[in-house]
Amino acid sequence: MPVIYNKNIDEQTILAVWKIEEGEEELLSGLQLKQHELDFIASLNNGKRLLHWLSTRLLLRKMLNTQEYIDCRMDEHGKPYLVNSPYHISLSHSYDYAAVMIGKDRSVGVDIEQIKTKIHRIQQKFLSPPELAQPNVKDDTNGLYVCWCVKEAVYKWYGKKGFEFKRDIHIQPFELKDEGSMTVIVHLPEGIRTLTVNYFNTIPGYMLGYVVA
Repeated sequence: MPVIYNKNIDEQTILAVWKIEEGEEELLSGLQLKQHELDFIASLNNGKRLLHWLSTRLLLRKMLNTQEYIDCRMDEHGKPYLVNSPYHISLSHSYDYAAVMIGKDRSVGVDIEQIKTKIHRIQQKFLSPPELAQPNVKDDTNGLYVCWCVKEAVYKWYGKKGFEFKRDIHIQPFELKDEGSMTVIVHLPEGIRTLTVNYFNTIPGYMLGYVVA
């Protein structure tokens, strides 16, 4: 299980990225699963969806460093959580990589995406005109993926339905780097929040965004 990125964001938060090189049987051998989980993975019909599900759970298990059963479920909004645990978690996957973020005292969000030029076709669906007008964004594939991953990470951080990328998450001007951060203004039902969100594309061909707040 090659963990290619493992970072303590702060004393209470950790982020790890794993390159998926194992097959289904090897991943299953490292997990303790109950019947409801076995029933769910049986519905995935093998392929990448199954490998992604298994790999995020195995990475979570290794990061928590436990041999005990981990009861990871989804709430009514689709946000993952740990039953009978105070930890906050966020899961993501894209093609050959899985990412997991764990926060002990604050909510977290992470998103990893393979970089493809097709994102230019949907840029107006998730970015506002002021965001598209930023020089690092409209004509830059990496810039667009930074914006997507950052917004997706914020979306997962909040974790409730009815929250929209274009309407509610506003990226402020930023300097595009291989690894950087930006200010994001978030319009929530309970008020406006200003977040610092981080990103990097030091994994060739992939972009990752993450937030803890």
